[in-house]
Amino acid sequence: MYDYVVVGAGSAGCVLAARLSEDPDVTVALIEAGPPDTAEEIHVPAAFPALFKSRWDWDFDSEPEPGLGGRRAYLPRGRMLGGSSSMNAMIYIRGNRTDYDEWAAGGADGWGYGDVLPYFRRSEDNERGADVYHGAGGPLRVSESRANSPLCEAFVQAAEQAGHLHNNDFNGASQLGVGRYQVTQRDGMRCSTAVAYLHPAMERPNLTVITGALAHRVLFDGGRATSVEISRGGELEQVRAEREIVLSAGAYGSPHLLLLSGVGPADQLAAFQIGLVRDLPVGQGLQDHLIVPLNYLTNKESLMTALSAENVALLQNEGRGPLTSNLGEAGGFFETRSGLAGPDVQFLNAPVLALHELLGAPVAHGFAFGPSLAKPSSRGQLTLRSAAPDTHPRIVHNYLDTEQDRQSIVAGLRIALDIASQPAIKSIVTSSFSVPDSSTDEDLLAFTRRVGMTDFHPTSTCAIGAVVDRRLQVLGLDGLRVVDASVMPSVIRGNTNAPTIMIAEKAADLIREDADATTGSM
Repeated sequence: MYDYVVVGAGSAGCVLAARLSEDPDVTVALIEAGPPDTAEEIHVPAAFPALFKSRWDWDFDSEPEPGLGGRRAYLPRGRMLGGSSSMNAMIYIRGNRTDYDEWAAGGADGWGYGDVLPYFRRSEDNERGADVYHGAGGPLRVSESRANSPLCEAFVQAAEQAGHLHNNDFNGASQLGVGRYQVTQRDGMRCSTAVAYLHPAMERPNLTVITGALAHRVLFDGGRATSVEISRGGELEQVRAEREIVLSAGAYGSPHLLLLSGVGPADQLAAFQIGLVRDLPVGQGLQDHLIVPLNYLTNKESLMTALSAENVALLQNEGRGPLTSNLGEAGGFFETRSGLAGPDVQFLNAPVLALHELLGAPVAHGFAFGPSLAKPSSRGQLTLRSAAPDTHPRIVHNYLDTEQDRQSIVAGLRIALDIASQPAIKSIVTSSFSVPDSSTDEDLLAFTRRVGMTDFHPTSTCAIGAVVDRRLQVLGLDGLRVVDASVMPSVIRGNTNAPTIMIAEKAADLIREDADATTGSM
């Protein structure tokens, strides 16, 4: 029996378990399906594509996506301590202040920009130091890139030549413009939530971390969640919670577990003969960023030779060089038309060819850049494929389902082609490798359908207001919360790791407040 049971040791779960176990009088169990984060490939920044389709990857695939010409999208998710923060591109972006104010205006009281900024600052240890926007001394190290690829510098210069403003801090006063991203690294190595939060807490006697344990379902006594059924080493067991169970299994994992537990659309559960606990729109409202990379060959050195002896020595001895690259060193945010509340496209630039959903090894020196849909209006859904907990759910993102999204990505590709035509890019390009056939709407959209891929940012499948309340408690049930990217009412403009960490930081306070209120009323 534990006070709190947290399911999923990922971007949110590691934060939550570490924060809750700061109180020595509270016992916490953290359950993770995957192994510890001991592999070297996890910690060397440029090595993260080697984790794809490995034992550290949940390795989801979407159903055939109509917007992608019927292709199935490969959807990697981290399956280890740190979750996807142990295999992501480490870009530290919080989103736009408008995102959070829109959440609050839509009914998510307490989640406006002014409400969440303190939690971003609390988590952060920014090497630039503290100011009104940034924190110092928090667990999560936020650093300047130590890779400094000339290919990424050329992209920034070309974007400025195309008339775009330089932005030195996408998490500051304004998000618009182009520049280099800060990254979640410490001394040139990955700083996941496992590294930042969990490892320093592992020796606490009141924290139990259980790896290699697949959560099957949450068990209820009436309307109260009481335990989590897990399988470990071929045996079923129950992990009981005295106070609360918290699902932090991610935007695919948390809704899947709720559905298996009888919390979800009644008709769907009945089809799989799962007893209904609560009829809620679990799994609906799924959002993600779709990115469309353009690839060019170059006569400059790319990350294809990152594993040279010289570069290995640079990493080991100085914590810098190509192996510290996050494969998305530079980028920016743009508004493709007037009248928008914020950017509708985000750019990423990689100093290596980005082919076949990052599953293809680079075949030559090259680089990639392109737009992602920063604020998509399309929504998909996650549903059950089977009542068996080890069977992946059905995932349909419905990429490019709306005319608004199609217009934004076409306009974003035109921005990309304009940047590619500038002297800073033209001087290093030997030939195009994977680019649109022309700049017509038809060819740009056809190219998008052919090569568009996930930007690894699924959200909103257990959204505030629909599945959980503003304190992240599952509606109509006691002792059960969801704390991860699935609770976002809508996807934010930017990478989702920092916002997920913020959500967990805030959730820790909400949980402690509710526990104090309960104790005080006894």
